[in-house]
Amino acid sequence: MSLELLLIIAFSGAFLTYLSGKISSKLRDILAVVISLVPVIILSRLYGVQTEAVYNHNYLGLSLVLRLNPLAWFFAIATVSLTALSVIYSLGYMKNRDRTDYYYFMMLLINASMLGIVLSGDLLSFFIFWEIMSWSTFLLISYNRGKAIAAGKKYIVMSLIGSMAMLIGILSIYSFTDSLNIQIIATQLHTAFSSYKLFLLIIFSITFGIKNAVMPLHTWLPDSYAESPLPFTAVLSGMLTRMGVFGFLLIMYVIVGSGTTLHLGYGFLSFNVILAWLGAITIVIPTFIAMLQNDAKKLLAWHGIGQGGYMIVGIAFGTSLSVAGGIFHTLNHAIYIVLLFLSVGAIQYRTNGLRDLNSLGGLFKKMPIAFMGGFLGICGLIGMPLTNGFVSKWLIYKALILGHAPFLAFAALLGTWGTILSVYKFLHNLYLGQLPEKHKEIKRAPLAMAIPIVILSLTILLFGVLPGLPLKVINSIIVSVGFDALDVSVWGIASDTGTLNMINIFAAIAIVGAIVWLIFKVARKATVVDQYDNYAAGAAIPQDKYNYTVDFYAPFYRMARPFLKDIFDSFYQKIAEATGVACETVRKIYNGYVGNYVMYIVLFLASLIFVQLIWSIF
Repeated sequence: MSLELLLIIAFSGAFLTYLSGKISSKLRDILAVVISLVPVIILSRLYGVQTEAVYNHNYLGLSLVLRLNPLAWFFAIATVSLTALSVIYSLGYMKNRDRTDYYYFMMLLINASMLGIVLSGDLLSFFIFWEIMSWSTFLLISYNRGKAIAAGKKYIVMSLIGSMAMLIGILSIYSFTDSLNIQIIATQLHTAFSSYKLFLLIIFSITFGIKNAVMPLHTWLPDSYAESPLPFTAVLSGMLTRMGVFGFLLIMYVIVGSGTTLHLGYGFLSFNVILAWLGAITIVIPTFIAMLQNDAKKLLAWHGIGQGGYMIVGIAFGTSLSVAGGIFHTLNHAIYIVLLFLSVGAIQYRTNGLRDLNSLGGLFKKMPIAFMGGFLGICGLIGMPLTNGFVSKWLIYKALILGHAPFLAFAALLGTWGTILSVYKFLHNLYLGQLPEKHKEIKRAPLAMAIPIVILSLTILLFGVLPGLPLKVINSIIVSVGFDALDVSVWGIASDTGTLNMINIFAAIAIVGAIVWLIFKVARKATVVDQYDNYAAGAAIPQDKYNYTVDFYAPFYRMARPFLKDIFDSFYQKIAEATGVACETVRKIYNGYVGNYVMYIVLFLASLIFVQLIWSIF
């Protein structure tokens, strides 16, 4: 099947789904699922295929190009797969809500535009699909209205800044190469000055840094994640934000080339070193800000920023091992963050939108599938052995250590420590401890919501035990952009300094787990007491609150809160306010009175006469 036909199906399917909703909601739901699954099936059949199609439609005097290579296929299959799961999840979560025709239309339109971005072989197509994605995302972030509209505005303002930066870069490239074909550009840029290549890297880094929420360009993300409809939050956090990672790979290693990108500058002032340090900062600060959150979605949102830092560090560090780790972590993070949001969504659905960590708890037995998803998602986020996050983080850690970058490695490790501290609260306050009386009769999530949670949970374990499955594709990606191939097997990866073999780790953990199970099996049975008939550090459990972990981090809050404020968000807010005042002042000039306009003209002519008189004197 041609790539053009694939995009036609994706885009036309979005419109067809919207129209079908006017006839029957059941027909719309079926069509939405089918349209989301068709690209998954088609791309699965295109595994290993490399092709390019040039469409000489002379659009603005240019040819449009679609191409499929390992990089494009990897991001495409991840995007459409996670979107399909989110659409299936939506069948339960969005049931009986308002404007669902509009919701499914936007979900599928965003899916189609992301597919178009990764399949684009020219920068014009790339820009068009990028804009469709950005504006559709703005509309869907604002879906819930109220605070969501403010979050959407913040997102679109930042996206417009990124789009303008991209447009400047594209126009500059066209003036230099007289082409927007990515392959032709990559060839012709070899003759360009290093300063020009550095300019391109910087200008496109603004665009992709905003999309990937690299500090200090991250301020749109927390509110957007918190206020958007939850199934779309999963898509937004999973792959839409990671279009920034795809963009970095494209500009750094495809267009400019690895040989140039890694040698622009001197020492610490090199482009890739500065980008790696921005990634390290993005790991540490947002991870600890996440500890201050009691809103489940905002906690995950800040971790979304922090985990994006690992991807940037891996990609920017510029070795085969680090780039492979950065790309793999992009996929792994997409899987477990989508799983975590879907697990939170299941709880929201059954508790009428409750997501305050201090008002929940004890849901382990009531919602076991949501607990399984939350537990495995957290294990992946931390990087526990036998989960996918462990392998990608191991690759990044090892690359930094072997590359003699101890401070970057420490930042990455510090991020993991902060993650453990903050997600303990997330997991414990949602699922463990005391079950509030008001949730005694809570039900499990509907089947449509449970299926994606189970699939993603199994995927975390599959890629944790058999990491070679995605690493083989990633290996072909890094080779295609100029890095040395890695020695990848289905169980892990080998190198001169040691081999990562997940089957050995699996066997060791299985033996330890069996021993622990036997110990608990023969131990004394626990005595069941009323959930409020117990104490913590001499204090009674507060009624209708979770338990003693309410304000568990209060000492840390008092010490760290002054240093963990999002100063960049405050700075941008002040700029926005100043701009608003300036625009309001200018607006007052245009007051609608003709007499005032005549006065403006007279004053302007008088100023011209005055300038002419002064000019004639000198």
